[in-house]
Amino acid sequence: MVMLCNAEGNKFLFSNENKLVESWWPSTFAKIFANPGKTISLSEDTLRFRKLLSPFIKLDGLQKYYIGVMDTKTKQFLQQHWHNRETVMFHHMAKKYTLELGCTMFLNIEDPQELSKFQRIILKISSGMYAVPLNVLGTRYWRAIRESKKLQKEIEKIIKQRNIEILAESLPTEQDLISHLIQETHRDGETLNEADVAHKVFGLLMGAYDNVSMTLVSIVKYLAELPEVYDNVFREQMEIARSKAAGELLTWGDLQKMKYSWNVVCEALRLWPPIVGTFRVAKTDFIYEGFLIPKGCKFHWNAGATHRNSEYFPNPENFDPSRFEGNGPTVPFSYVPFGGGLRLCPGNEYARLNLLVFIHNVVTQFKWEKVFPGEEIIYDPILIPVKGLPIRLFPHEVTNHE
Repeated sequence: MVMLCNAEGNKFLFSNENKLVESWWPSTFAKIFANPGKTISLSEDTLRFRKLLSPFIKLDGLQKYYIGVMDTKTKQFLQQHWHNRETVMFHHMAKKYTLELGCTMFLNIEDPQELSKFQRIILKISSGMYAVPLNVLGTRYWRAIRESKKLQKEIEKIIKQRNIEILAESLPTEQDLISHLIQETHRDGETLNEADVAHKVFGLLMGAYDNVSMTLVSIVKYLAELPEVYDNVFREQMEIARSKAAGELLTWGDLQKMKYSWNVVCEALRLWPPIVGTFRVAKTDFIYEGFLIPKGCKFHWNAGATHRNSEYFPNPENFDPSRFEGNGPTVPFSYVPFGGGLRLCPGNEYARLNLLVFIHNVVTQFKWEKVFPGEEIIYDPILIPVKGLPIRLFPHEVTNHE
């Protein structure tokens, strides 16, 4: 396997997607994310899905329909799970929050029993993804494969029902991701492959569950450890809060004002990208950096290696949001928390808005401290806080603008 650990390597892989290289995952991982509805090639399948997904997940769609939904659900979540508590186990809460929001945004699921069922299934999948790949009855890996199939079947049932509602023209005005995908498929005159759509939504839901939640963990960690950073975020967010009428929800214009807060998010993603990197495989023989790369050779690009490279980021171990002022990093492909090229994370804008909406709501309502001041976050092999990141809450006094 060829390990690429610099900006030039990232650029090469991202620029040659579906030309010299294509996406690849170890078979043990691929079994969990197997697509029972796949009928076309991976590259064609990916491009088709991105086309269908684009109006929903792209910035203009999120601006128009879903920032208010995110804000409402975040306020409700904090009221239910944070208020009247002295401490919360933040890692658990972050996963619960991102899953509930994802279920609302993607599937329009709000029933507590359904949400609990989905969380139990996803927890088993997540805990088995990086377990010893022994597909034997009772192992974590075996459970992950079983629960993956179960979850996709659950999503497929929702798709079938939603398709009936759409054909009967009984769908509400506010739409979730599944409704959008079904309507776009009909609009293109294509036959709806329910298993295929279920697989795609399953992937987005898993991405939100692990990746967005772990980015929230690193943000909350640094805001607890660095009072001056917290104070800067607080001032920015309170200025926005004071400009809002009572009960008025966040808008795209408000999120555009969160410049320092977004710099904090970017710096957290630089130091702790939730996914360190992914894999590619050579589609043909070619020469790279003077070496013959045979067809079938595997590549691994590593975001952490470039993100902590002092050539690109001076004093790379320091948390410094000012790195992202102006145009941000000057070396192309040195900062790649969402990947790049044709396989740029399709949910990157969704993640951005989700993170900023959460920061606004939590910072304007609480300050906090780590219960275990020395607690670290590590890769094992995915990003986790070693003790679950319990935090002690200090609610702000309620004022007239809140």
